[in-house]
Amino acid sequence: MSERIIFHVDMDAFFASVEQRDNPNLQHKPVAVIGPNERTVVVTSSYEARRLGVETGMSKYEAKRVCPQIIFVQANHEKYTQACEKIVEILYSFSPDLEVYSIDESFLDISAVRHFLNDISPLEIGKRIKQRIQESLSLSCSVGIAPNKLLAKLASSHHKPDGLFQIKEEDVPAILKDLPVEELWGIGKRTKEVLNSLGIYACSQLARADPLLLRKRFGIWGECLKEMGQGKYSSSLMPFGCEPKARSISHSMTLPYDIAAAEEILKHILELTDMAARRMRREGFLGRTVAVIFRYNDFQTFSRQKKMPYATDDTRKIYSYAAAIVKNASLEKPIRLLGVSVSGLERAQEELFLFEQDKRAKRLNKTLDSLNERFGGGILTFASLLSTVKHDKVISPSWRPYGARKY
Repeated sequence: MSERIIFHVDMDAFFASVEQRDNPNLQHKPVAVIGPNERTVVVTSSYEARRLGVETGMSKYEAKRVCPQIIFVQANHEKYTQACEKIVEILYSFSPDLEVYSIDESFLDISAVRHFLNDISPLEIGKRIKQRIQESLSLSCSVGIAPNKLLAKLASSHHKPDGLFQIKEEDVPAILKDLPVEELWGIGKRTKEVLNSLGIYACSQLARADPLLLRKRFGIWGECLKEMGQGKYSSSLMPFGCEPKARSISHSMTLPYDIAAAEEILKHILELTDMAARRMRREGFLGRTVAVIFRYNDFQTFSRQKKMPYATDDTRKIYSYAAAIVKNASLEKPIRLLGVSVSGLERAQEELFLFEQDKRAKRLNKTLDSLNERFGGGILTFASLLSTVKHDKVISPSWRPYGARKY
């Protein structure tokens, strides 16, 4: 069987680069993309800002302290989504085997279509991808090429920004020999600390580690870790629309100021519930369990959940249970962050309604969703939310463009 050829296409400082592209006054300057309120954090920053110490997740005040000349720009999700959709269109022109991993990252498998590309080298294909994206969007990306997703993601991190690097099967032992384990995709801070406590610092040490020891400390994932240390990774691409069933759908917001009054909290809970329910209906899910996440102003975080008698995607029904959670929560301190999560998801089926009010509620939700989709989220909303301040709604790292398709 011939070696698989996987590309990882990673847009360089995506949000910040889009802003610099669209505003000449921001080019070659330290830029940080942030949310709309005063307590927001840095979503991403330009390479000029990164070189001066600005990191994702910093508060505005921290970013200003390490880089006094930083320029803050409010995130424009619609603009980033449009750019992502154009990138997806370009990538589909090279291969139908595409996984849109996030708004700024994609995996592309050309193994089955390479002969249609005149058998040109993977590096040449990478150059053409980069050239097409640059010509169409005036944005740079880094492309990694390897036999699997793990190594392709590692390859794309070489020579960023605007990088192009290939890891061939025969190169793997030399590349991984002294590579710190935390450089591998999926090994975070906590896993690194546990591995280090076992005397495992480099990938070559992980590759030789006792599998029984790894299984004892990490369970079945220990076996996967050993294979990762050897450069092996069996996970295949997940084409858009074929993702595993979602476990939950949630939305959260950091509030512009701490709140304690139940009436204020419930307004925000209604807004979050409406966002989650609209997404459930759009993606075809019903949920059975609702949870509310609370974060005090001292950053202590906890959640409470309540099971509903039947699965639903109706905003009002989900909100009634979320509101009951809030009323029974016995909050002790002012709230800094709130979240609503719906789990126990199942695919929605064609419904037969016993009561006329349920049928009307379904029709109303469908109409509201259609109008909000056409004219922008929130164009029609609950009257009690009209005075609500708009909060950070930052695209998460796992965001995928709704409606992405093969072009």
